[in-house]
Amino acid sequence: MELLTYKSSNIEEIKQLFTQVFSDSEGQAEGELIGNLTYDIMTATDTQDLYGFVASENEQIIGCIFFTRLTFENGVNAFILSPVAIHTNYQGKGIGQKLINFGINQLKESGVRIVFTYGDHNFYSKVGFKLITEKIAKAPLKLTYPEGWLAQSLVSDEIEPIAGDSSCVEAFNKPKIW
Repeated sequence: MELLTYKSSNIEEIKQLFTQVFSDSEGQAEGELIGNLTYDIMTATDTQDLYGFVASENEQIIGCIFFTRLTFENGVNAFILSPVAIHTNYQGKGIGQKLINFGINQLKESGVRIVFTYGDHNFYSKVGFKLITEKIAKAPLKLTYPEGWLAQSLVSDEIEPIAGDSSCVEAFNKPKIW
């Protein structure tokens, strides 16, 4: 298995991966929502606000993750990890964790100070994310499940509070995603 930066030449393959994985686990409507979200992330986000990584095997993409900029009033260099998809046939083999750790290491080397995600604490805690509240850092939109707001400092063991509001890239600026 190889872990690499995604290429724009793989946009359609990546969109199909996310659509299929989320359709398999959450139903057709969610699959289409996340597939379209992923397409929007890849095609409408400035390159300085986007990191994407893939896991491939035999020249087929079997996993993909994206990190997009999360902007805070104080200017802290932050990104949000979302979405993540591992091909259904490859789930449960640690590929997601390896891919996330690979991505986080790339962000750390690029000077990113903190990474957020919005998801299952049981999964993301395996790769260093901790539950936080909006007293620590405000999400860009109203959280449907506040217990899914997670963060990981890339510069210390503690997550320092970040004052002020946050904003996300346009692809995520939709209440139904949050």
